[in-house]
Order: sequence, then C-alpha cells, then structure tokens
Amino acid sequence: MPNVAFVAPFYLPTTLRFLEAAASLPGVNFGIVTQEPIEKAPAELRAKLAAYAQVEDALSAPGIATGLDQISESLGSVDRLMGALEDLQVPLGELRDQRGIPGLGAEAANNFRDKSRMKDVLHAHGLPCARHALARTEEEARRFVEQIGYPVIIKPPAGSGARGTFRVESEDQLSTVLRMSAPSEKRPSLIEEFVVGDEHSFDAVSIGGKIVWHSINHYFPTPLEVLNAPWIQWCVLLPRETDSPRYGGIHNVAGDVLDALGMDTGLSHMEWFRRPDGSIAISEVGARPPGAQFVTLISYAHDMDLYSAWARLMVFDEFDPPTRPYAAGAAYLRGQGRGRVKRVEGLEKIAKELGPLCVESRLPREGQPQSATYEGEGYIIVRHPETAVVEDALKTIVTQVRVELG
Repeated sequence: MPNVAFVAPFYLPTTLRFLEAAASLPGVNFGIVTQEPIEKAPAELRAKLAAYAQVEDALSAPGIATGLDQISESLGSVDRLMGALEDLQVPLGELRDQRGIPGLGAEAANNFRDKSRMKDVLHAHGLPCARHALARTEEEARRFVEQIGYPVIIKPPAGSGARGTFRVESEDQLSTVLRMSAPSEKRPSLIEEFVVGDEHSFDAVSIGGKIVWHSINHYFPTPLEVLNAPWIQWCVLLPRETDSPRYGGIHNVAGDVLDALGMDTGLSHMEWFRRPDGSIAISEVGARPPGAQFVTLISYAHDMDLYSAWARLMVFDEFDPPTRPYAAGAAYLRGQGRGRVKRVEGLEKIAKELGPLCVESRLPREGQPQSATYEGEGYIIVRHPETAVVEDALKTIVTQVRVELG
C-alpha cells in the first residue's frame, strides 16, 4: 500500500477538490503537508487521513521536507509526492530527486516553471514560440524592444495565470512598467513579442513521456485582454470536436514540446496562439493541472471526474482516456466597479432561458468582497452535445448578467 503525501499550503476551494479526490483513492495511506491547522480540514477529509503535518512554510523545499519527515514517522518513507499548485512544482521536483521518489524532477520542473528557460528550450528544439529576452536591466529591456518593436509583453519569468503581466505599446508605457518591475539580476523581467491570434489551451495527460489524452479549449477573449480591461466579461469554451483540422498545428508539435521540456507522467497545461495565417506559437506550459475551473469543465465535457483521474495518474501512473460526448464552457462573472458586490442582475432571465444547460455555478452574493483574480466574482458552467449551443449560451450569459460593485 503506497504512502502518498499531498502538499496543500492552504485550503482553497479547488485545492480541497483535489485533496478529497486523492484521499479517496483505495489502497493508499494518505497524508497532507500544509500550513493549515487540522481543525480547518473538512471532517470528511480528516476521516480519510493516515498522517497530517502542519508546517510554517509549505511552499519551499525545506518547509515541505519538514512535513515529509513528520509523515514518515507515522507511515514510513513516502512513495509518491504530489501537489496541484504551479508554485509547488520546483520544490516538489527537488524533493523527489533528493528522496528517490518517482515523478517530475527538479530539472524538468524548472523547464516548465521558468518561462524564459522554457522558451530557450523550445527555440533550441526548433519549436514555435514567441521571441523573447530575459532582461536584468532597463537597458537590456530597451534593446530588445528596439529590435522587435511594439507591442511587447512584460511579465515575471515564474508567473502564472497572467499575474504581473503587462502589454506595453509605447515608450511611456515601457518606462512605467520598468519602474514597477525594476528588473535586476535577482528579479529579471521576461519580455516577449506580442503574438496576434486566437488563444487556446492544450491540456494533456502523459504517461511515460507519451500523450495518451488531450483537451482543446478556447479563450474569449485572451486572459491578457481580460486582465488589462476589468470591464470585459470572458469565457472558456471546450468544443466537442478536439480533432478538427483547425487544430492540426498544435497536434503536430504538442508531443515534441512536452518531450523537450521533460514531461514524463502527469497532467500539463499548454497555452498557445493560432495566428490568422494558421501558424501557431506556444505561449507557456505548466506541468500541473489547469486553473480557472478548467478541471471541472473538462470533467463535464467528458462526463467523468478529472480530479480523481489526476490523483490516480499521479499515484498509480494509470489513466483511462475518456471520450468527449459534450461541449462545455464557463462564463466568468466579473464585477463592474470597485468594492463589494452591490447588485447582481440577469440571473433569473438566464435560469429561464438556459435552464438545464447550466450544470454548475458559483453565483456572486451581495456583500462579498471583490475578487483578487481575473476569474471574477463567480461563474456559470454550461454543457450540451453541440458546440454551437454552448457558445451561444456563453454569449447570452456574459451579455445579460451584470455584477455591480460599490
């Protein structure tokens, strides 16, 4: 019976879904390394635990190591080490290397986590991605911009979810962003050419370095546009037709991209652009489950539980590739203005018009604080066997639901 340690620094709602799925695996001794006291864990989850370690820092390798030592006192050596957050992948890789635990090691984890290094690897293998530079000084940043022109994207090399990402279109904007980011040897800035095109994701399960299943998603509009314009409502669409010829470009290179970065067994999240001429460019790749409710969306599109399937993949190296009987999509409800949720309009009309198409939601509540992320104050998930029906439903939601802050 394998001893499994799951690192979950905080009990966020999505993290709890991953935890509960992993803790429910049969034939596993399951332990948690966290910064949270055991009293904060749901009672149903606590009943499934064989070990629990609360540490001061569950985001660093030394802090996690302390928790693993505590778990080992109860269970013996840890056989599998897992965690869903982007920030955890490098420290988890370091600890797997140190302790001889199977899974993604530190070198491959760094290829995924450091976006400048990731693009260097892809360029070295002749794979399509945006031109880029790692700027440690303002002068380096300006030289790169002079070479490729505006607009450019500036972001931290180890960022995720479009956090700290800026689109820069002029000298004045460049000066402002460089003052804010203050690039240095210890904290360089990643600068990229701005790629024009439709943005998608390619979420894939790999076993032994081979892709055994994938999902295609569309962003409407791109996350960067959403981040830079708080008034924009946005959606993610999972079309039922994942093998359409229009996705031929990403199908041709996705396996090579993951192989170059060092993916062995796991779930990856690849963001990519399809330019107007049909060519593609890889934006960035994460060696972990996608965020923004994508795991939930994929579960609905395939009529399965991807949270549980990911846990089984990470512990037993097993995955049963599902069919995709539905299209699915999420409309993210972003508040207009600043402050707490003051008013929500249009929900009754949506319920009447869309009815059974809506399969899950987290609706904004009056008085709740404004979200700190571009995901917004809530979401509505819809699904249907026809992609066009889902796309129309998403457009209906984002045009008729209004969340006012104040």
